[in-house]
Amino acid sequence: MSRILVIEDEAAIRRVLVKILSEESDTYTVEEAEDGLKGIEAVKKEDYDLVLCDIKMPKMDGVEVLEAAKKIKPEIPFIMISGHGDLDTAVNTMRLGAFDYISKPPDLNRLLTTVRNALDRKELVVENKILKKKVSKNYEMVGESDAIGVIKDIIEKVAPTDARVLITGPNGTGKELVAHWVHEKSQRSSAAFIEVNCAAIPSELIESELFGHVKGAFTSAVKDRAGKFEAANNGTIFLDEIGDMSLSAQAKVLRALQESKISRVGSDKDIKVNVRVVAATNKNLKKEIEDGNFREDLYHRLAVILVKVPALNDRRDDIPLLIRHFASKIASEHGTAVKTFSDKAIALLQEYDWTGNIRELRNVVERLIILGNTEVDAADVKLFASK
Repeated sequence: MSRILVIEDEAAIRRVLVKILSEESDTYTVEEAEDGLKGIEAVKKEDYDLVLCDIKMPKMDGVEVLEAAKKIKPEIPFIMISGHGDLDTAVNTMRLGAFDYISKPPDLNRLLTTVRNALDRKELVVENKILKKKVSKNYEMVGESDAIGVIKDIIEKVAPTDARVLITGPNGTGKELVAHWVHEKSQRSSAAFIEVNCAAIPSELIESELFGHVKGAFTSAVKDRAGKFEAANNGTIFLDEIGDMSLSAQAKVLRALQESKISRVGSDKDIKVNVRVVAATNKNLKKEIEDGNFREDLYHRLAVILVKVPALNDRRDDIPLLIRHFASKIASEHGTAVKTFSDKAIALLQEYDWTGNIRELRNVVERLIILGNTEVDAADVKLFASK
């Protein structure tokens, strides 16, 4: 169920809006407030998925309601209702964080389309916040090697800015972790962090995934859908494995970076977005450019700050710290006592050729904790850690 609040001082317009929305879907629960003061009180007390708010109202106008609500519950999308003389103010509310505005008298199709889009966006943001609460504890930069020290220094300097970051390195080295920490330490940390694995999405669907689509844009497009760029508005979008993105999608990403605008598949309407882009790849993008697989202009847009994450074999001094970190984390996940690793066991693990990098090390530590002795020793390592 989606809870919608209509804040409108003109009773006739308020009744029409409530009637239209209530009849549109039995999943909409529509409530109303007759002025801005009652509206903001309702926002404080209740959790709404969407607010439709008139601009000109007595006691407290729509702009004041919007500004107050964004301080209390910034995740709630606002659609502003503007009279003919309020259009400049309506446009200004977009800068203050409104999702969109509609003019009086409202056009039925535009109203319902805007409502559906706003609710889609809210759903994506809420899902992301739930996921973020679950995973934020899992992102911790472990290591004291010089290479990791350099990365931490770069993050401290870059995170507070809006500079784009390109993260390179082999699979399993922790590129996603770096992206999370750039976001967590940024001024956008309270907004969405949206992750897109470009390698996992078929090339024919990547544009729809990134930019959304309108109903009828293709066979399975049964309704309008917001894309990841819209979901990440005012936050960060992480384009993982960007080296696998199709050239047509690259062109659209380039436009989004140049103009801060996107358009949904099947639509000519531009949508303004304020998104920080962090990208990652395990490929040599300069080689991909030479081979005609990656746009050079996009590379230069993305690689404002370049972060190179080293292979585990190049930071072996961090392996004891990583082993202890994973041992504690895995024991907590399995609800068992933390197992210790003998010095000889750690020394053996430091000598391994970690082709799978940190991801492989974690798997080996988990295997040793499950199958090894109370204290994991060299014999356990030789028996259970062989590849």
